[in-house]
Amino acid sequence: MTPDVRTDLASLRRRRIAVLYGGWSAERAISIKSAAAVRAALRRMAIPHAAVDLTPRVVDSLRRRRINLAFLTTHGTVGEDGRLQGLLDVLGIPYTGSGVLASASAMHKPTAKRLFESAGLATPRWAVLRKSDFAVSPSPALLASLVPPLRWPLVIKPASQGSAVGVTLARTPAAFRAGLAASWRLEPEALVEEYVPGTEITVGLLGDRLLPVVEILPAHAFYDFHSKYAVGGSRHVIPARVSPAAQKKAQELAAGAFHVLGCRHVGRVDLIVDRRGHPTVLEVNTLPGMTDTSLLPDAARAAGMDFDALVLTLLSLALHDGR
Repeated sequence: MTPDVRTDLASLRRRRIAVLYGGWSAERAISIKSAAAVRAALRRMAIPHAAVDLTPRVVDSLRRRRINLAFLTTHGTVGEDGRLQGLLDVLGIPYTGSGVLASASAMHKPTAKRLFESAGLATPRWAVLRKSDFAVSPSPALLASLVPPLRWPLVIKPASQGSAVGVTLARTPAAFRAGLAASWRLEPEALVEEYVPGTEITVGLLGDRLLPVVEILPAHAFYDFHSKYAVGGSRHVIPARVSPAAQKKAQELAAGAFHVLGCRHVGRVDLIVDRRGHPTVLEVNTLPGMTDTSLLPDAARAAGMDFDALVLTLLSLALHDGR
């Protein structure tokens, strides 16, 4: 349940809180922006805290400051994939967001896809291509034999990156090979899935609460890293301009995806509503961005919760889990 955060403020002011940020993933710059926004909110609420960069010396930093509660604004490799979460568990430090298994499962897209399918959740058809399976650059014929059920166009995603890092849309075999090569430069495993044209939406979850459905209108044809984080890269429409039935189904799918992965505290589930009005799950973000262009704060605001209240709620959820 979502706690009554007003009763937790005094307790949080006595805690030694770290805002963990940074790391060395491709999303470091976004993490720094998220941390800055969260720290500004904490200052407004007079909650003492320290900023701790996710470096190889992070354990020393946490111990030296005697940290006993962590607000995670880390994104991508190490900070969002279960490794940082496991470290904090070992150190006995409660933290915001999902635990080890849910974080790892959500970050590794093929694992998440298998769990979605096991729960009967609609998701685009997909396959995995590993660099080790190819001695040379894959030919169109070989690709066709490996992913026979998939229809063009195809989306290529590195298996364990976030924020649309390395994601490409391929409409031709040549574009597919180029996208696959780009994905493999980031990591040796790629998820390939059918592109579903339609309306891009996202559903935020906060504690036991479903936030309003947000429609994403990218400035370009494809919702990539630039669209997510650049000023003017996308526009958010709340509530999403899809039917009430599609909104209800999207929230049901989002809750199902969140729970089958074992997530807690907060999450954001990205979906597509196809041209027939049917939503389908793309992926789950267990540590949504907290920047001034981020989707989760916009959804919370539409539900009547300002940014400071959002930050306070997340800390309260972690505080109650750590007791």
